[in-house]
Amino acid sequence: LGMSLEAGFLLGAQNSEYDAPFSFNFLGTYIVKTKNILGIGSGVEFLGVPFIPLFMEYKYIVKDRKTSPFFFARGGGLIHLANNNSDYNPYGNEKHDYKGGLSATIGTGISWAKEDVEPYLSFAYRYCRTSYKLNTYYNGSYDYDYKYENNYNRLEIKFGFKF
Repeated sequence: LGMSLEAGFLLGAQNSEYDAPFSFNFLGTYIVKTKNILGIGSGVEFLGVPFIPLFMEYKYIVKDRKTSPFFFARGGGLIHLANNNSDYNPYGNEKHDYKGGLSATIGTGISWAKEDVEPYLSFAYRYCRTSYKLNTYYNGSYDYDYKYENNYNRLEIKFGFKF
């Protein structure tokens, strides 16, 4: 049994509303036959608003050495963390009803073992989907519901420590 902490960014297109959302995760891991690692994790991600990721991970260590490349895949979902908020705009008030969605990651990295700690660096393709419903206050009531979906196709770069 082990534990990992990692942090990084989800880099995307320059014209995206959120250029580089931040991600911080912790994982509980279980090693199967030295090269296969199963994990379950959570944390917090800021995709404009905070979300809690819940995911499962499979990691394959390529070589049984102190420095070794690895491949990994994750799947799970995002849960909206904060309360839905109201914003004021010149045309009236707006309520945002945020929802989480699916999340999937596939990537590679390198780890180097040092006594009790194993630092690692990973690069991955990350897809996640969130949505929100916009309710606009106009003439004394909230009307005009609009639903927006955000699809993130990002390069995920993270640095972490396995204990």
